[in-house]
Amino acid sequence: MTEPLRWGILGTGLIARLFTSDLNLTGHTVTAVGSRAQESADAFAAEHGIPRAHGSYEELAADPEVDVIYISTPHPFHADGALLALSHGKHVLVEKPFTLNAAEARQVVELAEEKDLIVLEAMWTRWLPHMIRIRELIASGALGEVRAVIADHDQKLPGDPEHRIQNPALGGGALLDLGIYPVSFAWDVFGAPSSVYALSSPTATGVDRQTAIVLGYPGGEQAVLHTQLDARGPSTAVIVGTEARIEIDPVWYTPTSFSLIDAADTVLERYEQQVQGRGMQFQAAELERLVAEGRAATDVLPPAETVAIMGTLDEIRSQIGLRYPGE
Repeated sequence: MTEPLRWGILGTGLIARLFTSDLNLTGHTVTAVGSRAQESADAFAAEHGIPRAHGSYEELAADPEVDVIYISTPHPFHADGALLALSHGKHVLVEKPFTLNAAEARQVVELAEEKDLIVLEAMWTRWLPHMIRIRELIASGALGEVRAVIADHDQKLPGDPEHRIQNPALGGGALLDLGIYPVSFAWDVFGAPSSVYALSSPTATGVDRQTAIVLGYPGGEQAVLHTQLDARGPSTAVIVGTEARIEIDPVWYTPTSFSLIDAADTVLERYEQQVQGRGMQFQAAELERLVAEGRAATDVLPPAETVAIMGTLDEIRSQIGLRYPGE
């Protein structure tokens, strides 16, 4: 039997707390945490029962008791954190969005390949049980020809101009925080789009407040997507085929249920699931599996697809005029 991988947590914000809680709940091994401040690292370690707390990211990356590092800093710092971890020989799981843009994503992936290390985007939805079943149904032909994906991720988030979601310097806006979910979902169903159309309205701070996206595909398929940060939407998703459709219940990108419904509106399958915690442990299990099996990449979300998705987000930002400082 191989020894379990030892996780280090880079960053101590909300997502880091949620992820670490799921790891502890499901039997994964968390050995260290790193923060820019020793006090924050100590508090996080005490909260989650982590034996080692580092007052810098560099100390965490150099820790010999850590095999893999989860990057959960604000978006503009994902690439630096991932490159730091990789340079110290650690596998990395990088919170979505993987980086700020495709150029940064490519740099991270290339270093991982050079170091023969695993790099994985923490798009946790891809590994949830209901999404696995949905891919099985699509592959089986149960929907007939799949024609459309319709999905939203609209939330009512803080309007404080100093808040991270409103701040251009921290990669704020609806698209990278929220819109990445439906964009990645469309990629999961259809692959690479052949055309991208986007329309957006900005906040007073200059990030995107709401953005509508249509993705077109070579066979005529379409993805109709929406995201916004100041109004709560239904958080549902539908995959429409010529013979049936899949309606995913709220909140579609979290552990939830769905129905397979035929053209006569008859429910052919009702899928329910029970998941421990929030469900963020499945992505960690996937990374550990890749390491144990000596595989370079997952089929569910390979690094090349992560880079390409960042390219789609780049194109959307180009169309809506959303640029971040330093780009």
